[in-house]
Amino acid sequence: MTELRNVEAELTRFRARVLVASAVILVCFMLLVARLVYLQVLKHEEFDDQAEANRTAIVPIVPNRGLILDRNGIVLATNYSAYTLEITRSRLDRPLEQVIDELSNIVEVQPRDRRRFKKLQEESKSIDSIPIRTKLTDEEVARFTVQRFRFPGVEIKARLFRNYPWGELASHAIGYIGRINQKEKEQIEEWPEEEQANYRGTEYIGKLGVEQSFEKQLHGTTGVEQVETSAGGRAVRKLASSPATPGNTVVLSIDIKMQRLIEDLYGDRRGALVAIDPKSGELLAFVSKPTFDPNLFVDGIDQENWAMLNESIDKPLLNRALRGTYPPGSTYKPFMALGALTTGKRSASTVIQDNGSWVFAGHVFRSHGDHGLGPVDMHTSIVKSSNVYYYSLANEMGVDLMHDFMKPLGFGQITGIDIFGEVRGVLPSQEWKRNYYRRPEQKKWYAGETISLGIGQGYNAFTMLQVAQALGTVLNNGVKHTPHLVIATEDATSKQRVPVARPEPVNLGYKPEHLAVIRKAMTAVTQQGTSTRVFQGAGYLSGGKTGTAQAVGVAQGAKYNASKLEEHQRDHSLYIAFAPAEDPKLAIAMIVENAGFGAAAAAPIARRVFDYYLMNQYPSEEDMALVREGKAANPVGTPRVASEVAWPPPSAAAAAAAASAALPAPGAPQGAMAVAAPAAPAMPAAPQMIHAAFAPPPPAAAPAPTAAASAPKPAASAAAAPARKPGTPAKPAKPPVRPQAAAAPVAAAPAVRVPPAPSSGPQATPPAPAE
Repeated sequence: MTELRNVEAELTRFRARVLVASAVILVCFMLLVARLVYLQVLKHEEFDDQAEANRTAIVPIVPNRGLILDRNGIVLATNYSAYTLEITRSRLDRPLEQVIDELSNIVEVQPRDRRRFKKLQEESKSIDSIPIRTKLTDEEVARFTVQRFRFPGVEIKARLFRNYPWGELASHAIGYIGRINQKEKEQIEEWPEEEQANYRGTEYIGKLGVEQSFEKQLHGTTGVEQVETSAGGRAVRKLASSPATPGNTVVLSIDIKMQRLIEDLYGDRRGALVAIDPKSGELLAFVSKPTFDPNLFVDGIDQENWAMLNESIDKPLLNRALRGTYPPGSTYKPFMALGALTTGKRSASTVIQDNGSWVFAGHVFRSHGDHGLGPVDMHTSIVKSSNVYYYSLANEMGVDLMHDFMKPLGFGQITGIDIFGEVRGVLPSQEWKRNYYRRPEQKKWYAGETISLGIGQGYNAFTMLQVAQALGTVLNNGVKHTPHLVIATEDATSKQRVPVARPEPVNLGYKPEHLAVIRKAMTAVTQQGTSTRVFQGAGYLSGGKTGTAQAVGVAQGAKYNASKLEEHQRDHSLYIAFAPAEDPKLAIAMIVENAGFGAAAAAPIARRVFDYYLMNQYPSEEDMALVREGKAANPVGTPRVASEVAWPPPSAAAAAAAASAALPAPGAPQGAMAVAAPAAPAMPAAPQMIHAAFAPPPPAAAPAPTAAASAPKPAASAAAAPARKPGTPAKPAKPPVRPQAAAAPVAAAPAVRVPPAPSSGPQATPPAPAE
């Protein structure tokens, strides 16, 4: 049966389907158009930036670090450029050890390089670029360049390295830089965004001394460079750049030639010396012996050198001038005398009978021999260094009155010097003892503990910096300045010099007549007192005070005999001095550890320093040798004219020249290197030893440096480790323990208590209570 079709209905349905399909197609087309508009118009800038980012890269330009100069313009820290071979572990395509082994067939990789790399690896993230070799030669760069394709994740980079041309000289003051470790990176991440941005690309940062404390001034401002990159991420060409601004030059107050002379006069002995201008607080010398070579830290110190420095019983890494605390011995007496005058406890004419000892509650405190000095007034007590006078004075004043007088002078306080790491030391008081000790019987202050404080023993423990500041205050009519090492910064571009702002000096209000008594007595010390022989024939008048501080206690009734003691158990030699006496321009506080009487070891060094500073005289070679051995008082031989002594010292100049000769010259390498090696950072002309901004000072220098100190370093008590035989490897020294130097009395102790002498050497002092 034939079915009739409704053609009209089918046509209508067909048209509807076509319309729906057309609508769907139109909607899809509109969506495509909308998407195209979104991508090409609305998101054009964003995607254009992303595309550009795939083709270009923003590279930070690390600025040249600022120079460090001494007060006369001699360069103490500078920069050089060199190539390094660096590994980024996250980009390696095979095991790290395999890569290093293969690299060692192309570029020499020594065991110390591997150990240093491992140490840096522990302190870095996998995305960090770590040097496996530094200071590559042109030939080594060329050899690696032709095989670079075999080592994804390994590349040559041009780096700036720090150079300390005089090696160990003044290293504790100058400090050093080192690679930024993980802890420091975390600290930088907490800085404001602007400061963080300024350290992008920076691999090294100041770790110690002026390098650390003036990091932001020395660092400079980081620049940026936009470069076009290849598919492999390598720079093809530079598109734009904003140059880096070099760091500021930092000018120190130190006279590096004087510093060299002092360090040479110390020789192998341990100790510290601070030379200060009383009228300004500028530090002209800041000596800590033994010292170390900061160049060892520039590209990462190896484990052998680190162990040698860190475990040495002589503690060369300890800044004794800043962190070493010692009993001041008899150098404390002038300050005690000023305290007596200021507090009204004694007048200058008060006479005390010195019979050679002083007895308090059955305990004998000894002084000069069996007969003593007889009647002693304040002047004589300083000139002849009477212990009895100051035993009785300490008893009259009491510990808290002594504390309250000495505190404003800066004893046991932070001086505010402009480098980090200063310690407070201990200026004892009853409150200090209550806060420091834990057991109730240890907290009590015993009357006998006060007596030895008067002669600078007992719990007293100060840095030479504190003693120098106090002496400078007395010499400056009671006006106290903050000691400082940096006097100015100089803009690297404009060369404009800006003095560093300092805290306002503080007038302690001492009476001029009281200060005159102290200065007159200290001047007499060099004319008729304990340092007369040393300053005989000097072309100027100076003042001083010798000091001898016990390193170990002496039993009641026993006599001190240095010849029967180990070297590290012998007394310390101290001296404070100033010159010229009528208008002091230089004040010195110093210690020579375990060297005995202050006039025998310390005072002769001070004499030579004054001769240099005031008379332009440099000791003869024979005289310097005798001073180093502690066998010279008055100068021996004919002194040289300081301005005619060659500078730099031959050994230092040779070392600096050798270091420079071993480095690749800045600039693009030749031949194969030019294809792949990065351009070296822009560098100024070869650094001069005398900064161009200064007129060259009269050349003067000390002789070649002596060997590193090797005498055994004392431990915490008289029963410390026995003396080490020559050639015996040093064992790690345990840190000295200050409480043992002043053991607390037990509950049953009598009312009189005499603490043992502080332990030998610079001490790790207990923290003073918050004030």
